[in-house]
Amino acid sequence: MGVITLTTDLGHRDFYQAALKGSIISQLPNVNIVDITHEIPSFDIQRAAVVLRNAYHYFPKYTVHLIGIDTVFQEGSKYVMMKYDDHFFVGADNGILSILLGEQDFQELYEIDIMQDLRYLHFPLADILTKAACHIARGGALALIGQPLAAPLKKVLVQPFVANNTIKGHVSYIDAFGNVISNISKDLFNEVQNGRSFKLHFKRNETITHMSWHYNEVPEGEKLCLFGISNFLEIAINKGHASRLLGLQQDEIIIVEFLDH
Repeated sequence: MGVITLTTDLGHRDFYQAALKGSIISQLPNVNIVDITHEIPSFDIQRAAVVLRNAYHYFPKYTVHLIGIDTVFQEGSKYVMMKYDDHFFVGADNGILSILLGEQDFQELYEIDIMQDLRYLHFPLADILTKAACHIARGGALALIGQPLAAPLKKVLVQPFVANNTIKGHVSYIDAFGNVISNISKDLFNEVQNGRSFKLHFKRNETITHMSWHYNEVPEGEKLCLFGISNFLEIAINKGHASRLLGLQQDEIIIVEFLDH
């Protein structure tokens, strides 16, 4: 049977996550359910997109990724199904799919056309969205339960700014280890660097001038920067919590200066 992953802001305290899984298992008893995370801050589609973008490609082709962020019903709500990179994504049309896509094109995109069960009006994640996810996991065609869409709702993330010999970016994600992940990609860094040395500036007068290959390359407690598993520039502390110790929080500015000498 298929695989359905869950990325939500439901947390672990309340019954919502259990209700979601119960709804899926009731429809598809043998499905493999994998929790990507339930700890996305409430309504934070940017954080969810970062997590999902880094996780989805580790799963088999045709996995269904159910996104439970900002799904509560409101006037004009749309719930959508997207096929992209031979994976399926199901969630609210709130901008997260456009963030996931970036500059890439989707393969298929449909608005879900399933009657809302009024008993679950305030919890469509456990109704409309699980029904769509289970339909796809069974091998069902998107067109059988949806209407074609030309494009998902567009939300544009703030991109790094390149000027002269600098890249100005910001903190896009802080992981559970306190590693500070920026929105500066390895490809952009290499393109602008063009073989030059660099100085990374952040928070007051903190700087880093060496690119590490791994976290243990510096002594314990020392700061470093590297391109981690996400292929975006990270600031870390060997066996330390960089966000807390360096005072770096979500959306704070970091600047990479490239030196010609």
